Amino acid sequence: MSDKLYIRPVGISSSHSSVGKALPFVGSSSRFAAAEVTIRSSSGNIQERHVLPTAEILPWLTDNKHTGLSASASELLATLGAPRSSFAGLDMSRPHVMAVINVTPDSFSDGGDRYTARTAVDDGLRMIDQGATILDVGGESTRPGADPVSLDEELRRVIPVVEKLSQAGGALVSIDTRHAKVMTEAVQAGAAIINDVTALEGDAESLEAAAKAKVPVILMHMQGTPETMQVNPQYQDAALDIYDYLQSRVQACLDAGIPKEMIAVDPGIGFGKTVDHNLRLLDSLSLFHGIGCPVLLGVSRKSFIGKLSQGEEPKDRVAGSLACALAGINRGVQMYRVHDVAETSQAFAIGQAIRQAV
Repeated sequence: MSDKLYIRPVGISSSHSSVGKALPFVGSSSRFAAAEVTIRSSSGNIQERHVLPTAEILPWLTDNKHTGLSASASELLATLGAPRSSFAGLDMSRPHVMAVINVTPDSFSDGGDRYTARTAVDDGLRMIDQGATILDVGGESTRPGADPVSLDEELRRVIPVVEKLSQAGGALVSIDTRHAKVMTEAVQAGAAIINDVTALEGDAESLEAAAKAKVPVILMHMQGTPETMQVNPQYQDAALDIYDYLQSRVQACLDAGIPKEMIAVDPGIGFGKTVDHNLRLLDSLSLFHGIGCPVLLGVSRKSFIGKLSQGEEPKDRVAGSLACALAGINRGVQMYRVHDVAETSQAFAIGQAIRQAV
C-alpha cells in the first residue's frame, strides 16, 4: 500500500477578513489560508507533517518528490471547500442543535430525568422551543462501563417517545441505538435519522437495516464497547486513526447502497479516548471534513471537561461544553449533540452575529 495524505485546515476565518489565496471551507462563509499536511505510511507511521499556506501545498508535494499524492491533494482540497448537501432536509451551511433525550435510568449526565415517556416528550417539545432541530432519543446508556439492556426493554422505552415527538413536528427525531431491530421499529414509528455509536457494525444486521430504512445515518467512532472502551485506549495518532475508520465506514455504507448525502460522521469524543485524545480530536475537527460528509460533535457534559477544570459534576459542565461547541463552530462542524439546548443556541446566535459583523 502507498502513503496516504491528510489535510487539516487551519487559519480558518470569516470570508470578509480572509486575504490572499485562502480557499473556501465546506461551503460556509469561512475560508482557510493554511493547512496541516500529513503524509502517513501504510503502517501508520508519520512520514512528514508540515503547516503550509494553501497555495504552497501542491508545489511542496512536487518539490519534495510526493508528486504521486498531488491528485489526492487536489481532491481533498476540493472536498474541503465544497458545500455540504442538506442532511435529512437540514441546511448544512449553518449549525444545528441535536437535543439529547435519554429515556434511561442510568445515563452519565441525566439518567432518570426523562425516564418516563411523558417527561421525555415534554422535555423534547421544550427543547424545540429552545432551538433544537433534531431530538435524539435513546433507550440504552452507552456511558463508560454501562451494561446493555434487552431489545424489548430498549423498544419499550423509546418507541412511544419517538411516536409522540415525530407526530408533534417542529424538529426531526433521531434514534440513538446500536441495534438493528430498534432502528427498524423506530423508523417505522417516525424516526428520521439513525444515530449509531458503533457506526453500523455493532449489530451484524445494522448496515442492511439502515440501508432498507432509507433514512440518513450518523456514524460514530468508538474504540471497544461501552463496557470496555475506557480501559487504556490506544492509538498511533488519534485523529488520523479515527479519520481512517470513519472513512472506511462511509465506504461500507456506500457499498450497501446508502447515498453519501445521507451519511454524517462523529469522531466520538469520550468513547474510547483519554483526555489527551479528546483534546487532539477537538483541535483536529476540521480534518474530518475531508471525508466529505457533515460532521456531528457530541461533547456535552463529558467527563474530560471536569477533569480539565475543577472536577464538576455533569450538570455543572455547561460552560466547558459551550467552549468545546464553539471550538467546533470555528472548525466548521455542522451538528452538535447537547443537553443544554437554550444555552448552546444562545452561544451560537451570538457567535454568528460576531462573525457577520462588518
